[in-house]
Amino acid sequence: MGRAFEKRKARKFARWGKVAKLFTRIGKEIAMAVKEGGPDTEYNPRLRLAIQNAKSVNMPKDTVEKSIKKASDKDAANYDEIVYEGYGPFGIAIVVECATDNTTRSVANVRSYFNKNNGSLGKTGSLDFLFERKGVFTINTEGVDDIDPEDLELQLIDYGAEEIEVDEDQHEIIIYTDYTDFGNMQKGIESVGLELKSAELERIPNTTTKLTEEQEAQIQKLLDKLEDDEDVQNVFHTMA
Repeated sequence: MGRAFEKRKARKFARWGKVAKLFTRIGKEIAMAVKEGGPDTEYNPRLRLAIQNAKSVNMPKDTVEKSIKKASDKDAANYDEIVYEGYGPFGIAIVVECATDNTTRSVANVRSYFNKNNGSLGKTGSLDFLFERKGVFTINTEGVDDIDPEDLELQLIDYGAEEIEVDEDQHEIIIYTDYTDFGNMQKGIESVGLELKSAELERIPNTTTKLTEEQEAQIQKLLDKLEDDEDVQNVFHTMA
């Protein structure tokens, strides 16, 4: 799971392209966290995670602070989190997670991208069985001595740790949990005093479909259109 996930993650962030798009995505995460639990990180674990994710992509501190201040304004936009599901060409299942202040615009755009690229938008929940929802936590181990993955797994198993992988080249430990244990694992990692590099809720396909290069290129056109949309936060699919 881990290596494949990291490759998907690398491709995903490469596809985000411009830094401005990535910062917009993180800015929405911060805004939703503030709206949900307030601007004080001590009492808002979702905001702590959003800020940590901002650090992992080198989002400037002043940009983070401006995002928190803007979201704290009573007149700030409220974002709805919506999931759209559909099929692209060649039977590739695609799940699109959005954060939007205009659901009418979002669904119209997403439907248009599917229709114009030989795909079709389906009903929400219709593709759940094709993906596993996992919490994926990345811990920075650079400069940290004597971390025994087996001991760490024993420490975190009560918080929902299902699998732990070590990436020595990147100085990282990657921890997987069921999505229902996402909050518990955050508490667990904080309790053992390790530096959390990033935390994400991922939809990992149970099976993937291998396509030819030409077929992949057709799917990629659809994925690029979706990921370039300002309302789209994440896109997951079953293409190998």
